[in-house]
Amino acid sequence: MSAKTVIAPGKTAVVTGAASGIGLAAARRFASAGMNVVAVDRPGERLDAATRELVEIAKGGTILDLACDVASLAALETLSGEVRGQLGPVHLLMNNAGVQPGSSIFGPQDEWEQVLAVNLFGVVNGTRVFGPGMIEHGEPAMIINTGSKQGITTPPGDPAYNVSKAGLKAFTEALEHELRNRDPRTVTAHLLIPGFVFTPLAAGGRTEKPAAAWTADQTVDFMLESLERGDFYILCPDNDVPRALDEKRILWAAGDIVENRPPLSRWHPDYADRFKAHVEKTAR
Repeated sequence: MSAKTVIAPGKTAVVTGAASGIGLAAARRFASAGMNVVAVDRPGERLDAATRELVEIAKGGTILDLACDVASLAALETLSGEVRGQLGPVHLLMNNAGVQPGSSIFGPQDEWEQVLAVNLFGVVNGTRVFGPGMIEHGEPAMIINTGSKQGITTPPGDPAYNVSKAGLKAFTEALEHELRNRDPRTVTAHLLIPGFVFTPLAAGGRTEKPAAAWTADQTVDFMLESLERGDFYILCPDNDVPRALDEKRILWAAGDIVENRPPLSRWHPDYADRFKAHVEKTAR
């Protein structure tokens, strides 16, 4: 199934976390393609401003802004009913909303609950609320879930975020397995894995884009190219980390299990030289 059959005039896209960053960049692309776009985020001026921008660039589609806390199943169910009532069938669902307040293993409970509720259950529940209708209407459709490399290599420093994104990866893989075994196959799933992207989530107080980072628009351009190829894993590089280096890091992380190394051995002092040699050898 070509992405162009979904990202097309008259089709409807629902994007969570659409008020800024990757979500807004994606919503802009969908609006420019003539789609109806439902911009979903928390209420406030950022969502209002994003909606005004989408209305200005829309190519004939309807733009709706619907405030919703994706951590609430009831709110997602209400959202689905509003979208269905105003626009009809949904053809593209982008579960993109995410938070990263920081965390530690024995840190405050509310940090863990917030991150898991938004980053993991926001995606699980969003998919389970919208997915059945996307299957039932029988037209080409896709679900895109925004993951993270931190959900694959799980670096130390923010365990709640890593757990949420690792769970999202596992869920999206299971989702695609479910969808590809349906006959007829009309819905596909995709895991967006951004690199370093300069967005409000990753800005860390900076006002200018670091040289190493991609823009949200670059990330969405790469996503659209990958969707047109039919990729499930949309592993994005950035200006600092090429795909080859990502592959080495991912392979090393998997090797911790295969070779019975300590977990997160990439950051273990006894394995630092071995990891460095692994990267250098592969680069050569």
